[in-house]
Amino acid sequence: MDGHAAHATNATLNNSMTECQGRTEQILEGLPAEQAVHTSVAVIVPCHNEAAAIAQVVQEFQRNLPIALIYVYDNGSTDNTAQIARDNGAIVRSEPLLGKGNVVRRMFADVDADIYVMVDGDGTYDAAAARGLVERLIRDGLDMVNCARVPVVEGVYRPGHRFGNRILTGLVARVFGKRLGDMLSGYRVMSRRFVKSFPALSTGFEIETEITVHALELRAPIAEMSAPYFERPQGSASKLRTIGDGLRILRLIAHLVKEERPLQLFSAIFATLLVISLALGVPVVMQFLATGLVGRLPTAVLAMGLMILAFLNLFCGLVLDTVTRGRRELKRLVYLAARRSPERPE
Repeated sequence: MDGHAAHATNATLNNSMTECQGRTEQILEGLPAEQAVHTSVAVIVPCHNEAAAIAQVVQEFQRNLPIALIYVYDNGSTDNTAQIARDNGAIVRSEPLLGKGNVVRRMFADVDADIYVMVDGDGTYDAAAARGLVERLIRDGLDMVNCARVPVVEGVYRPGHRFGNRILTGLVARVFGKRLGDMLSGYRVMSRRFVKSFPALSTGFEIETEITVHALELRAPIAEMSAPYFERPQGSASKLRTIGDGLRILRLIAHLVKEERPLQLFSAIFATLLVISLALGVPVVMQFLATGLVGRLPTAVLAMGLMILAFLNLFCGLVLDTVTRGRRELKRLVYLAARRSPERPE
């Protein structure tokens, strides 16, 4: 980059930072005056080898959210993703630990803003929808607005991904509540309060599932809006593995069920063991009552062992449910302690 280009880039960044830090402008020109708020907006973009798309992503968000700072987090790219993003005016930082979850954890910890627009750097999401998503977050006093993907052409959404998304979203909806239709979308707008209360424990593509379950467990005010979903630009390839990452997401869901719904999980195990124990033990008891003899001693021992295991699972579920309730109350208090911004207009 020559001296003139570097000077222009630095001037652009300084002007944007002054604008956001000073909070002297409305968030969006289209908002009614009574809903005008002074706030800062950060577009956070996790990237791994997205040189073919990152320039377009940065430019489109600069055009559609001119008051926002664009943060591109390079996750061990082997191409020139970071340099291209920097040349186009983005603030570029790096996270050496590979995995989208690791990048999101770093972004949430490092970036300080009132509104966070999280989007993938592959150019498949509609930057023009960002204004509407942010407006909805502010107008309705929400903590998260999820962007459900609507493919613009046939085949842009691989059948395996579509099927897996439906199965996993349906499973989460059944266990934790149905409030979102596209749980795995990488395009979301979130409030500071939500971001700073989110622990971000996942390491890979299961991070979207963790974010969704966190919102559902907090019973945070959330909403969903639809937007076009485009094909990747030529030269860009998806990093999502349909089977491998699908299994990781499924494993995370099972873990979250154990952590957040222990009584339901262990009660189901209790009921299963109880039925098996009764099926094995009742004939033995009936024979004993009729003859005074235990003709199938191994079956009687097995039935008794299963009954003991059944009640152990029930008591484990009761104890863990009490612990989970305490953890849920603590998470709620942390969530409430975080600064609520932007303020909901009166």
